[in-house]
Amino acid sequence: MKSFVPILVAVFCTCNLSPQTESPKSKPFGSATAAPNAQKPPPPVTIASPQSGNQKAKPETEKNPPPLDASNRDTSAKPQDDFFMYANGGWIKRTQIPPEYSRWGSFNELIENNNDALHDIAEKAEGTRVDPRLAPETEKVSNYYASGMDEKTIEAMRTKPLDEEFKRIDAIKDRNDLLKEIAHLHSTGVGVLFGFGSGQDDKDSTHEIAQAIQGGLGMPDRDYYTKTNEASKKLRDQYVEHVAKMLTLLGEPAGTAGEQAKQILALETKLAEASRTRVQLRDPQKNYNKMPVRQLQDLTPDWNWNDYFNDIDLLEPGSINVHQPEFFKAANEVFKSAPLDDWKAYLRWHLVNAAAEELSRDFVDEDFNFKERTLRGTEKIKPRWKRVIASTDDAIGEALGKLYVAFYFPPEAKARALELVSNLKEALADRIKTLDWMDEPTKQEALKKLAAMGVKIGYPDKWLDYSLLPVDRGPFVLNAMRAAKFETTRDLSKIGKRVDPTEWGMTPPTVNAYYNPNRNEIVFPAGILQQPFFYANADDALNYGGIGAVIGHEMTHGFDDQGRQFDANGNLRDWWTPESAAKFKERSQAIVKQYSEYEPLTGLHVNGELTQGENIADLGGVKLAYAALQKALDNHSEERDKKIDGLTPEQRFFLSFATIWKSKQRDEDLKLRLNTDPHSPARYRVDGPLSNLAEFQKAFSLPDNCPMVRPPDKRVNIW
Repeated sequence: MKSFVPILVAVFCTCNLSPQTESPKSKPFGSATAAPNAQKPPPPVTIASPQSGNQKAKPETEKNPPPLDASNRDTSAKPQDDFFMYANGGWIKRTQIPPEYSRWGSFNELIENNNDALHDIAEKAEGTRVDPRLAPETEKVSNYYASGMDEKTIEAMRTKPLDEEFKRIDAIKDRNDLLKEIAHLHSTGVGVLFGFGSGQDDKDSTHEIAQAIQGGLGMPDRDYYTKTNEASKKLRDQYVEHVAKMLTLLGEPAGTAGEQAKQILALETKLAEASRTRVQLRDPQKNYNKMPVRQLQDLTPDWNWNDYFNDIDLLEPGSINVHQPEFFKAANEVFKSAPLDDWKAYLRWHLVNAAAEELSRDFVDEDFNFKERTLRGTEKIKPRWKRVIASTDDAIGEALGKLYVAFYFPPEAKARALELVSNLKEALADRIKTLDWMDEPTKQEALKKLAAMGVKIGYPDKWLDYSLLPVDRGPFVLNAMRAAKFETTRDLSKIGKRVDPTEWGMTPPTVNAYYNPNRNEIVFPAGILQQPFFYANADDALNYGGIGAVIGHEMTHGFDDQGRQFDANGNLRDWWTPESAAKFKERSQAIVKQYSEYEPLTGLHVNGELTQGENIADLGGVKLAYAALQKALDNHSEERDKKIDGLTPEQRFFLSFATIWKSKQRDEDLKLRLNTDPHSPARYRVDGPLSNLAEFQKAFSLPDNCPMVRPPDKRVNIW
């Protein structure tokens, strides 16, 4: 989880590929836990360099295994029974999840390679004093990384760099002071009570407007506060213990800290009870409630929005999209009724919760014990350098990314990726034209949207300017706070202005990809354009099954249950005829039903409603990639019958697809993600889509009525 976050994380509904990494500002193809203070669905997901530190270099065969390593397969598992295990079972049997991780798989392996590259960059920058006029990115990366690695200073100072922040909270005397402090914490990236920031106007995608959303929670989701089963009750008790320990580390007597922790839970529970569920948050129409300030003021009569705007230096808020009006009514009641002492404890808690990763070891350890050990089952904290690299990417990701692409992203990788995108677009256009369930007027609108879909590859054309962000070798936590304030100020400055189409929602080293419906664009950072997703010199089958399926996934998000509600210009507009919309909903409900039947742990099922957009994209992605492969083979007929390692191109395609999802996961992490993640567990991201495809059945000569071949009347066929 990020230590400091902008006032509002992800106001738009972007869709991502993988849930392996922490949620970026936009929603990727797969990602880690979203900031709990901005309760949007998470979204949500990585260069080989010399090994660093005391790590031993890997053997050559381990560093560069064959693209489809036969030893990763489990031949005791039959393709017709469980293709995920057939493709990955050998790897699963011999692989142990590293103690620093709650799960381990292809994404993590690539992230680790990327981390080695970023580590090398940061170490060289840290050891070099540079003229900031000549190399501003190197200087800022150098200072940020050095401050994070300066354990001696961090341990000696503990929370001293935050003394002025705590004094501000202690000085609160009335509700006006309380609102002023909430605004101040928002401006420094600490999410309390609610979320506020900028985002594209869903119905005028050319402009940014202010956005207000539910928030203010310390646990990952509102359901952690509201569920009544024994596991949820136990987690709430553990949360109270965790909050009390953190307050004790701040100097509160144990008894006082324990009582304050209970009051914090009670306050957050009231906010949680008024919050929409993650499934409800998937409806962009219900999340669009544009109103003038005076109407918003009516929702919260006990605090003055003009005072709040003045305190965050927002001079012209204009109209505001209030995503969940009912939440703000409830938040107003909590604001006026909770005792000020409870509010002070709540604010102190959220400040230290946001800052914990940049503080001394006692705070870091307690933060890890709850967020990772308790919630995810992670056994061991990552080495300090990995945590500091992650923080650097969060804080000044485009400065670090500019250095990264200069060393590790060759132009030919970008050119090849653009070629694949073009071929996938052509495959989707062909598919839309021949759909038997969509009428002609809707097809024309869909083709118009596809033609207008933008593509970003590798890194931004215009880099973010950090010249106004001071980064020094002083206290690590202050660098993190200044970076958060810089991002918050930048975010708020967009309100009322035209959208900047050059902006990215992920940093270049990110191992993920995303679709943004407001901009109708698909984005693939340099970080994911590597093995095992993309091989510069491999056969087409391998690349279409890997990065091709990723590209197809993101394209399909433009036409999933959420993305389909936005038009070619990124506006929330119903461009479907009633007949075609009804037929789409019939098919999308079939995929909801299919995935809701999956039971990863006894008594715990996949949430088919929450995951339907990603499941639709997984199915559409592999289907489109396969169609694009067939076109490529038509153009190179000599490749069609060519076997490699005894495998046909079609077999290599499906094995490549399954391989990118190889992973192992701890039960605690799986439980958390079944509650919060819009992505299905890895096994079902393979078996779920493939069991619907006649092309897959034919490639492996599978019999009818086997587990990996769904009966014709139950097959899902959308895109």
